[in-house]
Order: sequence, then structure tokens, then C-alpha cells
Amino acid sequence: MSKSGNRNNGAKTDERNPDGTFAPGNPGRPRGARHKVTQAIEAMLEGQQEALTQAAIDKALEGDVTALRLCLDRIAPARKDAPVSFDLPNIETAEDAAKAGRAILNAIADGEVTPLEAASVMAVVEQFRRTLETTEIERRITALETAK
Repeated sequence: MSKSGNRNNGAKTDERNPDGTFAPGNPGRPRGARHKVTQAIEAMLEGQQEALTQAAIDKALEGDVTALRLCLDRIAPARKDAPVSFDLPNIETAEDAAKAGRAILNAIADGEVTPLEAASVMAVVEQFRRTLETTEIERRITALETAK
């Protein structure tokens, strides 16, 4: 914290601990607090959103590549994820999960999916296998407890 007391947010608070954490009684910036610069910019733009949007569209239509890219990024943003479609066996047991893993490897080998897509699918299969495993352990424990 600066010694001059010139802060952009909140009231003056105690110094931080030597390890960088907040001192007792200093919770830091409250949730949802906005930086004063951000608030000032938002105040300047208040009521101008429609005009600015129209100006960007007009520039894009005139052939301004930067404005065109801005508009297209808002209309059709780059996809971060895409559906993956290939055959997987039903997974009811850990052995079925191993079969699904083989199917995923075959899909990579056949070029049906990329290794990155396969890794994502395999993570889902692994999580489901863990769920099956946990369910099986819980079932066994319940059976042992009722047998006593």
C-alpha cells in the first residue's frame, strides 16, 4: 500500500502482513467493488452505447478491417468447444470404462477425433468410472453393515 494514502478504492486500511496477506481487521476490497477508473469510464460511456455500436457497424460496412473483426467477434465468437461424435460403448462397470478408453484410442487412430478432444472425452469417462467405483464401494459397505 502506498504511504501517501492515495488510494483508488475503499477507506484507508492497515498495512499488510510481511507475507503479503491482509492484516487482521482488513478484509481487502469488498466483493463487487469497482475501481474508480472503471467507474469513470462507465460514467463517460453512459447513454452512448447505442451510438458507439452503430459507429462500429458503420466503419465495418465501410471496410474498416478492425471494426469488422470487432463486430464479427461479437456476432460469432470463436468457439471454445465443439461437440464430438463417435461410438462409445455403454459404461456400467470399470471394465466398460476400459473398453471406452480403447474406443477413444481407436477414434484417434482413425482420425475421427483429435488427441485434445479425446483427452476431454477420456476425462469424462474417468470421472464416470470414479463415480461407478464410489457407488460400488458404498453398496459393499452397506451390505457389510447390514450383515452384522
